Amino acid sequence: MASGEFTVSDLRRILHEAAGESDGADVGAGTLDTDFTELGYDSLARLETGSRIEREFGIKLEDTALLEAQTPRVLIAAVNTQLTVAGAS
Repeated sequence: MASGEFTVSDLRRILHEAAGESDGADVGAGTLDTDFTELGYDSLARLETGSRIEREFGIKLEDTALLEAQTPRVLIAAVNTQLTVAGAS
């Protein structure tokens, strides 16, 4: 289980593992506020990404929270919120 802060690098790596290296645009500092659909990631890719995040970081993300996180910045914040809650337990 990973711990600490969930970063844009973590998200980029997990998105590529979930959707494939050639699918979707690269996520980085310049695309944090770009909608996932504009980046080429559909809801299935985001759900798979969420599952991988949960396994790797030992947290639980609600499906609705995953689908409502329309941009990388919002998803990173949601993951970090859960990491904070898990760390406080």
